[in-house]
Amino acid sequence: MVHQPSSQARLSPSSYEDDIRAVLAPRLVYFEAVARHEHVTRAAHELGVPQSTLSRAMVRLEQDLGVALFARRGRTVQLTPAGRTFLGSAERALAEVEKAADAVRADADAATGKVAFGFLHTMGSETVPALIRAFRADHPRVRFQLVQNYGEAMLERLRAGGLDLCLTSPVPDAPGLVARRLDEQRLRLVVPEDHRLARRRRVRLAEAADETFVTLEPGYGLRRITDDLCAEAGFAPRVAFEGEEAETLRGLVAAGLGVALLPPPAVARPGVVELAVTAPRAVREIGLAWLDGHPDTPPVAAFKRFLLSRRGNLLPD
Repeated sequence: MVHQPSSQARLSPSSYEDDIRAVLAPRLVYFEAVARHEHVTRAAHELGVPQSTLSRAMVRLEQDLGVALFARRGRTVQLTPAGRTFLGSAERALAEVEKAADAVRADADAATGKVAFGFLHTMGSETVPALIRAFRADHPRVRFQLVQNYGEAMLERLRAGGLDLCLTSPVPDAPGLVARRLDEQRLRLVVPEDHRLARRRRVRLAEAADETFVTLEPGYGLRRITDDLCAEAGFAPRVAFEGEEAETLRGLVAAGLGVALLPPPAVARPGVVELAVTAPRAVREIGLAWLDGHPDTPPVAAFKRFLLSRRGNLLPD
């Protein structure tokens, strides 16, 4: 007997969009196997399910869709035109699921998996390359997705699941995150080479109270540190230029457009002099952050252990 599905779909128009994935997804593998074999019993044997269970699942699928997918003759079936259309989409969907499963398994592989790692722009030219090189001495095939950004943007990406780990400053103290202090980096007052303070080796930050500053934009951790240190020194900095990258600020200082509080450069920049700040203590703490309760894949866990083992020895001399 040829089954005639109900002419009315089980899913109402109002619920269709919300429910269709939950209804269809568990049955796509069943449908693909029946369509490929054109035989319910053989498909049930391949899938390891009772023939009656598979038959009921196909009947229910047709009822939910409101269309006939098969023309039936006993346990032998033949796809209808609607069934052939649906099969093409089902095969593509299943192939994408398989592809996604292969990808996440590959990313979690202990030897060849992937680590999504975020870090500050100022750590990109020297610190992070040296860290990855040292880690890959023992894990040569681990892959990295590297993201450079300012601290708050990285933490947002971490919370959204786009990063596994990030090196940031200041060390965050926020719900849902775990952070560990790894190192600290001394900041210097950077002045033009012809500046009145350029012949000095050390300076109190209060001596720059009347200077024009060039700084990173609000929202950057180093900007917050600069504002806090200046406040501790008894003044609010007069900001003439705001930027997104420390070396751009050094260029502005070299052009005589102001002074800046910056971490040491990877390579000495001509046209500027970098002064040690004696008071207040001008440092920024560097920390490692990750999501609280988030399970690590083996490569992420290995890289996290490596970074934590570098506490106090994270930054180049």
